[in-house]
Amino acid sequence: MQVIKKLNNNFALCLDGNGVEMIAYGKGIGFPPTPYEVTDLNQIRRTFYDISPDYLGMMESLPGEVVEFTAELMDLAQDALPYPLTPNLLLTLADHITFAIKRVKEGIYIKMPLAYDLEQTYPREMTLARQAVETIKARFKVPLHRDEAFGIALAFINGRIYLGNETDVKAQADDQAILDQITAIIETEMGITINRDGFNYARYATHVCYLLDRLRAGRGIDSINADLYADLRKEYAKTAACVDRIAAYLEEEFGFQVTGEELLYLILHVNRVCANEGL
Repeated sequence: MQVIKKLNNNFALCLDGNGVEMIAYGKGIGFPPTPYEVTDLNQIRRTFYDISPDYLGMMESLPGEVVEFTAELMDLAQDALPYPLTPNLLLTLADHITFAIKRVKEGIYIKMPLAYDLEQTYPREMTLARQAVETIKARFKVPLHRDEAFGIALAFINGRIYLGNETDVKAQADDQAILDQITAIIETEMGITINRDGFNYARYATHVCYLLDRLRAGRGIDSINADLYADLRKEYAKTAACVDRIAAYLEEEFGFQVTGEELLYLILHVNRVCANEGL
C-alpha cells in the first residue's frame, strides 16, 4: 500500500496493491513525508473505498478524533442497520457531529422535536443515534443535548444506499433541481459564485437535502430559539434576506412552510458556504 497524500495525522489517501485509490485509517499514518510505502499492514486499522473526490477536502478541516469516532460509529451502524450506507457518510456525518459540537460550545441550541415520528418509523436508527450522543458527550467532554440524536439518525437515513428504483431516481432528480434553484438564489442575493466541484458545496448540499426531507415529511424544526433567531437576523441582515427569499421560493413552488427555526439553521449554513467562497 502506498500513501500518496496526508489528510490528517491518522488518515491518508492511498493506493492499494491494485492501484485503486482509497482512504486508509491508521495511527500516525499521516506523519511520514509522502509518498511512501506502508510495509506493515497491521498499522492500517480500516480502509474506505468509493468516497467521492468532492468530499476529500472536507477531511482536512475536520478534527481527526471526530473522523475516527465516526468511523467507529459507521462500523456499528453497518452491523445494526439492514441496509448499506454510502461511503461518503464517513465525512458528511463527521461534519455534522463537528458542527453539533461547535454549536454547543457557542451556546446555540436547536431543538428538533421529531421524537415521535423518528422513534416510531426508525427505531433502530434512533437507538444507535442516542448511543452515539452519549458516547460523544463522554469522549469529547461536551454537554451535547439529547435532541442531537435526531440529526444523527437523519444522517443514517439519508446515507442509505437505495437500489435505484424509479421512485428513488425521481426523488433524487427533484432534490437536485431544487438544490440548483436554491443555490442560484444564494448566488444572486449574496453576489457570489459558488464552486460546485468542491467539498464546501457538497457539505452545503447535504444539509439542503436534509431540510427538504424534513419539509416533505412535515417534520420541520420548530422550537424556542426566538431570541437567537432575532439576534442572527440583525447580525446577518443580508443573509437573512437571502434565506427569506429561499423560504418564499419553497412555499410558492411546493407549499412548504419553513419555520423560524429552519430559517435560523439556513442562515448558519448559507453563512458557511458564503464564508468558504470568500464573502
